[in-house]
This record gives sequence, structure tokens and C-alpha cells, in this order.
Amino acid sequence: MRGQFIGDGKSRYLDFSEVKTFDAKERRNLVTIDHLMTPSVTPHEEYTHPDFDLLISRIAEARKNQRPVIWSMGAHVIKNRLSRYLIEMIKRGIITHIASNGAGSIHDFELAYLGGTSEDVPTAIEDGSFGMWEQTGAWMNEAIALGAKEGIGYGEALGKYIFDHSERFPYREDCILYQAYVHNVPATYHIALGTDIIHQHPACNMSAIGACSGIDFKKICASVADLEGGVFLNFGSAVIGAEVFLKALSIARNLGYPTFHITTANFDLIDLGDYRSKIGYEDPNYYYRPRKNIVNRPTSRGGLGWHFKGDHQITIPTLYDKLMEQL
Repeated sequence: MRGQFIGDGKSRYLDFSEVKTFDAKERRNLVTIDHLMTPSVTPHEEYTHPDFDLLISRIAEARKNQRPVIWSMGAHVIKNRLSRYLIEMIKRGIITHIASNGAGSIHDFELAYLGGTSEDVPTAIEDGSFGMWEQTGAWMNEAIALGAKEGIGYGEALGKYIFDHSERFPYREDCILYQAYVHNVPATYHIALGTDIIHQHPACNMSAIGACSGIDFKKICASVADLEGGVFLNFGSAVIGAEVFLKALSIARNLGYPTFHITTANFDLIDLGDYRSKIGYEDPNYYYRPRKNIVNRPTSRGGLGWHFKGDHQITIPTLYDKLMEQL
């Protein structure tokens, strides 16, 4: 039996009400709580770069002066088993704002209730079961719908939902957005509609998602408006993180907030070479958004930006260890 279309012609769209979902507890997960890396316990390689210690000192100085440290990231920070490093930095007051995309919220949420996340996509896409997990889709969409009614943001709505339904989330202590919620740190999620598995669920309310993510955009604008003397870090979010930051920075400056003496750093696997040199449209690196929107353009009037090439499982633990030596 096939799903039904609604409307006709250019107005036609597919009805999701008959989408089949599956119990997430029956899924094999590629990432589990048992394999998370633990600060000061799990061995790791040390990241080396001639400017890395200078970045560390700027982060430490920002926090000593009570200036913000905004941590933007893609979902692979969680998939690389690094949640506990971020949670420890939230608890210690180092990270003052967490920002991510929809996938980041989903992997975090799944770890909290299931103790595992990250399905085997190549096999699941073959039969249409990819992303069709009942608990993830139903509970996250319920949380977001409740958040929209209350007029709160996407991240806060998820954190509140976990707090209010703690019996469903036995692994919540390893959930970044939950720890941000209980420690009063903004956690914002910047959603592209149609990109996340919870958008496939019959309970999905796109209007609620848009409303809550819209509030989160205004929240990150508030944090960026206070960024003078602070630090913006981006880990692997090559599109959402870079674009949201640039727009938030433009709004802050448009409204008269001084945001010129700032430090920015982008962490990714891509080698950009001399990333501060001017390049043209013919160079593929021109189209890598963080190069322009995080490292160079925001720091053109007195700031300093870096691009650090490296694996998150090396850069983040090293960053944490070095910060612990200074704070």
C-alpha cells in the first residue's frame, strides 16, 4: 500500500500519516554510552600546531574576564564519542553557549534515552527504514510542539522535556543539551527543514520546529552581540555553523554592539593551505564557508581567526587538557 497525495498539480504533496515507524530499541547503534571517551581517563593523541597554545590562552583569558566562549559544532562531535568533554566544560563554566544543527540534537537526545545512536544508513536506506524510529520522532516532535506553545527555543524545549520525563532518559547525564539546560547555558539548534530524521515522522510539526529554531537564532544573536573579547569555536559544522554565525554577527553589528576584538577558530579535517590569503572563484576552497565566514571576514577589524586541521578525537581532548592547565 502506497501513501496518499494531497492536492493536485503544483500544490500536490505527500501525506506522511501512513509512514511506518519502528522501535528504536531494536536498532543496532554504532555509537554507545559504553564507548564514550572520558576526560583524564581515555588515552588520546596530543594535537600539535604552532598557534594552538595561543588559542588556548585566549579562551582562558576570555573566561577569566567573563567573556563568552561560544561552541558551535556538527553532529560528528557526538558521533566521535566526545560528549563528556563538552559536558565537563559546561560544568566548569568554560563553554557559555552551545550551538549545533538538527542532527546534533538528535544524536544527543538518542544517547539520553537509548544509550546509543547512529544507525547503519547504507543498509537502512534500502528498505525505507532509515530514520523511522518511533521514540526519537514522537518524543522530539512532542517536545518541540510543547516548546512552541510555551514560546521557548528548540534546545530549551528538548532539555525541559528530558528534565520533565526523566524516567524515559536513564542516560541523561551524558546528554549535552540536558546538561546545558540544568546548568543554565543556552543550547541552540539551527534547523534546515527536511534534513533531519524527525522531519520524516507523522507527528512532525514544521511550524513548531520553525518557531522554536527561530527563537534559538535570536538567542545566538544575543550571545554573539556580547562577543567582544570572547571566542567563537566551530567544530565541523561546514554550512549551518558558518552561516548562522555570520548572520548573527551582522545583526549584532547592525544594532551597534562592539564585536570586533574577537577570536575565532574553525576545526575540521580539510586542509585549507594558506587560509588567510585571497583566493578567487576558481579555487574550490573559496566555497568552503568557514574559511570566509568564521576565520577571515569576522576578524577583519581587529580580531584573529584560525583554521585547525585535525580529527575531533585529537583536537578536543587536547584542547580540554590544555585548558585544565590554565583554568
